[in-house]
Amino acid sequence: MDKSTILIVDDDPALLQALPLVLNLRLDGIEVHTSDSALEALKLIREYNYDAVVSDIKMPGMDGLELLEKIGEVRPDIPTLLITGHGEHDLAVRALRGGAYDFIQKPIDRDYLVAALKRAIQAHQLRTRVFEQQLALKLHAKALERMVQKRTQELIEANAAKDKLLKIISHELKTPLTSLKGMTQLLHRQSTKADSAEVVSMGLEEMERSLHRMEVLVNDLLDTSLIETNMFVLHRKRCDLVEICRNLIDEYTTGTGPSLTFEVPGEPVEVEVDADRIGQVILNLLTNARKYSAKGSPITVTLQQVGYEAIVSVRDAGIGIPVEMQASIFEPFFRVPDVEVQTGSHTGLGLGLYISRKIIERHGGHIDVESEPENGSAFSVVLPLYVDPTKDEVDAAKLSSHTQGVWTIAH
Repeated sequence: MDKSTILIVDDDPALLQALPLVLNLRLDGIEVHTSDSALEALKLIREYNYDAVVSDIKMPGMDGLELLEKIGEVRPDIPTLLITGHGEHDLAVRALRGGAYDFIQKPIDRDYLVAALKRAIQAHQLRTRVFEQQLALKLHAKALERMVQKRTQELIEANAAKDKLLKIISHELKTPLTSLKGMTQLLHRQSTKADSAEVVSMGLEEMERSLHRMEVLVNDLLDTSLIETNMFVLHRKRCDLVEICRNLIDEYTTGTGPSLTFEVPGEPVEVEVDADRIGQVILNLLTNARKYSAKGSPITVTLQQVGYEAIVSVRDAGIGIPVEMQASIFEPFFRVPDVEVQTGSHTGLGLGLYISRKIIERHGGHIDVESEPENGSAFSVVLPLYVDPTKDEVDAAKLSSHTQGVWTIAH
């Protein structure tokens, strides 16, 4: 039996002194409280959740039957044993009908009292355990219900996302496939003509653009799959971010001819990154800047070193992004609604920024965005600088000097 606490209520001081001694001798792990009035006992019952109450029926003021009724209102689960005088059978019957667990006749039979208390305590503790188990089951059932509801909602959202993805993919692939089909038919018709070289050349260029577009779509889907399955691998090495940006911008501006300004420190900015993946991120930001800006509008790429971080910013003068949607643009398959491409021919799957954010986060950095509708956007890629493990301290003066000597290349 677990440790239990009981309350004895009687106006007889001798009984209040004798009964605790008897019970402590006969019952292990028991704590006995006493009270010489029903009113005081009621206060204790409100404070303590007793395993049993033993009370005399006949007491001045509030008697045992009235106390029994009050206990039923305050703590109905506590078993109450009432002590009756010899021959007071009518009181005993009233006590049992009123909810008493048992009654003890005077003179008190100690063996019967101890046995009755054992049964009462065990019954109370059993009811308590059953109640606790029922409560635990209810809580568990509620948790399972919430889990099922959450999982159901996730499945609904996943199914909706799948349908949305299929629609986007089918739409985005349909355009280059239609172009390829048309160009193939044109080349077949022109193949027998002697003066068809220019038309064939234009057709091949269009086919190449369509194939590149399909390649980008497929690569985005593959990268997303690798990220979601935690199989995305980076091949990091010590690199000069200035060189990465310069080579990428030189390649990007060849043939596209945007109005692009590149601001770069005069000294190397060393980072430990996967150069191809960082290039992929910057290229995606450049593509978006051009895509959602009017033809010929300026794009500025700034590379600077601030403290222990390298920051690459791509700023445009395009249509901007509404504030309420800026938190959503990095979610997969999200595209700002009712926004038309300003320069170029397609919108894509809405995976570029999602993949870019994941790539930068895998490098221990982050991407920030500042934008206002019709006032352009600025995306900043923040990366930790390379730290030479052979050096104990970094030269703060050198860090500061790397933000100076900015020079500009205009394309």
